[in-house]
Amino acid sequence: MKQEDRKATKRTALVTGGSRGIGLGIARHLAQQGFNLAINGVRNEDAVQEALQSLREAGAEVVYCPGDVSDAAQREQVLQKVYSHFGLLHVLVNNAGVAPKERKDILETTEESYDRLLNTNLKGAFFLSQAVANRMLQTPDLQGCIINISSISATVASVNRGEYCIAKAGMSMMTQLFAVRLGPHGIPVYEVRPGVIATDMTAGVQEKYDRLIENGLLVQPRWGLPDDVGKAVAMLASGVLPYSTGQVVMVDGGLTISRL
Repeated sequence: MKQEDRKATKRTALVTGGSRGIGLGIARHLAQQGFNLAINGVRNEDAVQEALQSLREAGAEVVYCPGDVSDAAQREQVLQKVYSHFGLLHVLVNNAGVAPKERKDILETTEESYDRLLNTNLKGAFFLSQAVANRMLQTPDLQGCIINISSISATVASVNRGEYCIAKAGMSMMTQLFAVRLGPHGIPVYEVRPGVIATDMTAGVQEKYDRLIENGLLVQPRWGLPDDVGKAVAMLASGVLPYSTGQVVMVDGGLTISRL
C-alpha cells in the first residue's frame, strides 16, 4: 500500500485541551491506536511543541488548532482547520475545561466565575458537539463518535466549587441528549468520568488529596493518572462498545462506590 493510501485509511480525532494534563494523556493513547490528531488549546503553538512532538513520535500526524472553545468564532476556526487539513473528523473528545480561579463556597460564588466555568466546560462542548454532529451526519459511513470528559463532580457535590459541579452535571445530561439524537444514525456518544487525577489543575490541592487517599477515600489507594483516562477514551474511540451509547465509564479508583 502506498504511503498516501495508508494515510487516507487513518481516522482523525480532535481533542480539546489536548496539549497537557488529561487531554495529552488521551491524545497519546489515541496516537498509539493509530489516530491522526487535531489538538486544541489556548496556548500559542510554540508553547506546546514538546507535547505535539511526543504525539508525532507516537506515529500520529498532528495539527495544532488553537482557540477558546467558549467563543463561537474561535470554535469555527478550530473546526475549519481540522476539516481543511484532514478532510474528515471521526472522533470528537470534549476535554477542555477550567477550574475556578478561587474555590469559594456557593454562598460566595461570583457570576464571573460561574459564567467562565459554564461557558468553557459546558457551552463550548455543547456547541462544538452540535457542529461536529451535523458534519458527521453528512457522511453516513463515517463510523464516528463523540466522547465527553466530565468528572465525578457530575454527581459528587463540592460546595466550594459549585459552578464546576454544575457544568459537569450538565455535560452528563448533554451526553445523554446527543446519544438519543444521534443513536438512530449510528453515532455513539459516551461519557468518561475521571476522579482524582494528577494534573496541573489538581496540583494546588495535592496535600489535601494525599491525606484523603491515605485515609481511605479510594478503593484503589493512589492518584489517578492522565494515562488512566487515556486508556478508557482510546477503548471507546476504537469502536469496541458500539452498542453502549450514552453510557458512563468511571475512571475514579472506586471513589464513588458506596461503602459501609
